[in-house]
Amino acid sequence: MLRLKTVSLVTTLDELEHLPDGKLLINTINAHSYNNAQKDPAFAEALCGGDALLPDGMSIVMACRLIRAKSRPQRRIAGWDLFVSEMQRLQRKAEQDGEKRRVMFLGSSEPVLERIVQRIHSDYPLLEVHTYSPPYRAEFYDTDNTDMLDAIHRADPDLLWIGMTAPKQEKWTFEHWPQMDVHCHVGTIGAVFDFYAGTLRRAPEWMQRCGLEWLFRLLCEPRRMWRRYIFGNAEFLTRVIGECL
Repeated sequence: MLRLKTVSLVTTLDELEHLPDGKLLINTINAHSYNNAQKDPAFAEALCGGDALLPDGMSIVMACRLIRAKSRPQRRIAGWDLFVSEMQRLQRKAEQDGEKRRVMFLGSSEPVLERIVQRIHSDYPLLEVHTYSPPYRAEFYDTDNTDMLDAIHRADPDLLWIGMTAPKQEKWTFEHWPQMDVHCHVGTIGAVFDFYAGTLRRAPEWMQRCGLEWLFRLLCEPRRMWRRYIFGNAEFLTRVIGECL
């Protein structure tokens, strides 16, 4: 079982920006994924089995302070923060070396990936983009897994993003980590694909600063999100109180 009291979290942006080079798996955790991890041991193992875990939610930050956890993040570090930090770092390396670097996006749909490619050409001109859209299935076939790994190895990326929504993306990446022959950081960032492509709106900055991004998503998609945030937030609070006892 995943416990906030003992789990190791990245606590500052500076710590994020100074993660070592090489093959590194970076995950994020919020209230929703924390709840799911209590009921899904494979998901809990995947989250904690990575090399870095980011507090993607003010609820996680405040809960860690409340229960006096081993890791007490100074601020929320969202998947978007990870994305921007890693992309800027790779762009700087390309500028310093005078040669293009490769970034790969594995997940989402072809239209979303096409929008991502177009935007990256403008935002990060020294990054060469590779994409792969896996089939939409509840569980991948063995041939799907082989095709996805082959696509990664053909691209030989300097940065790899996995975006298949939680917990699918974390579990798939962790399960296939030993077969993933890469030399780079790998981030599981879900909705960031849609945020960057512009197919999903992010909350205004003031709502993000106040820890209200969940409310914005609830207002935008009430039918899909009400259960997750109304019941989910209550479940999270109950579980966190349980960690205090």
